[in-house]
Amino acid sequence: MILDKHTADKKLRRMALEVAERNYENKEIILIGIKENGIFIAQKIEAYLLEVFPGFVRVISLEIDKKNPGEIKLSEETDFNNKTILLIDDVANSGRTMLYALKPLLQQHPRQIQTLALVERTHKQFPIDVNYVGLSVSTTLQENIVVDVEGGEVLGARLENN
Repeated sequence: MILDKHTADKKLRRMALEVAERNYENKEIILIGIKENGIFIAQKIEAYLLEVFPGFVRVISLEIDKKNPGEIKLSEETDFNNKTILLIDDVANSGRTMLYALKPLLQQHPRQIQTLALVERTHKQFPIDVNYVGLSVSTTLQENIVVDVEGGEVLGARLENN
């Protein structure tokens, strides 16, 4: 185990405070959770943001095949023009999922796009920089990070060998 439930929750709360601090001038933030676990992380961030952020917070989900990214589906049609978007996933491994997830967002003209991951691996293969990170972990290429979520609650994160 690299994160237990209590520590993961503290990290999610801290990241929400960072998001609120960095975006205090914005009237709206659109949180986009990458399915499966990213949507649960987004909902937790939303709950904590609502405590401290005076603007409007909205959550939508993005569906993508992480192994073979091609078609990308958003849970609803949204106007991203001149909006601040926070793209959220549970783990930032290679950076590929987040890079491909940007495609439908860039078809419009967002004000800015930020990224958030509960856990980040330190060796990226794609040029994605995660703006908000709960825990940064150095791993080998043979190791995989799994975030466990049950009933919408983040139970923790663990390291597995492939």
